[in-house]
Amino acid sequence: RCAGGLHGSCRGRQSVIRVAVLVVSSKIAGGREEDKGKAALVQLVESIPAALASYEVVPDERTAIRDRLAALCDGGAVDVVLTVGGTGVRPTDVVPEVTREVADKEIPGIGEAMRVESLKKVQTAMLARGTAAIRGRTLIVNLPGSPRGARENLSVVLPVLEHTIDKIQGR
Repeated sequence: RCAGGLHGSCRGRQSVIRVAVLVVSSKIAGGREEDKGKAALVQLVESIPAALASYEVVPDERTAIRDRLAALCDGGAVDVVLTVGGTGVRPTDVVPEVTREVADKEIPGIGEAMRVESLKKVQTAMLARGTAAIRGRTLIVNLPGSPRGARENLSVVLPVLEHTIDKIQGR
């Protein structure tokens, strides 16, 4: 019989995946640009289905990104942290490097799969450097900054998301 609820389980699985979104953008964090992708990102998370546990914006600064990633993963309140932005080739794009710094294990196949699918749609996908990793019992997935790119890349990960979280959390 299923216990139900957010932390309840059926065959050892949570009924809802708890997600934190971490947008990496100095312009949005500094109020110089509107966060036009927020509504789409919130809708995307809710479509998984998942509960949005946190939505934050940090500037394109290594320390700020590292501190928030570590805190989100170590707090025990989320199963997945989706970073949005900072995965390209600009000098300020450091999210994949910071993800590797905080990670216990990298899952390069997720980034590779996202790039393969994106290349079918747009040639500049070969410039994407997003990856995925594990810190503690939390999965981190780097998504591109555009709402469309984030949605398309997340759709590549969705078929393995619940299984990956189950394995990371020892279920």
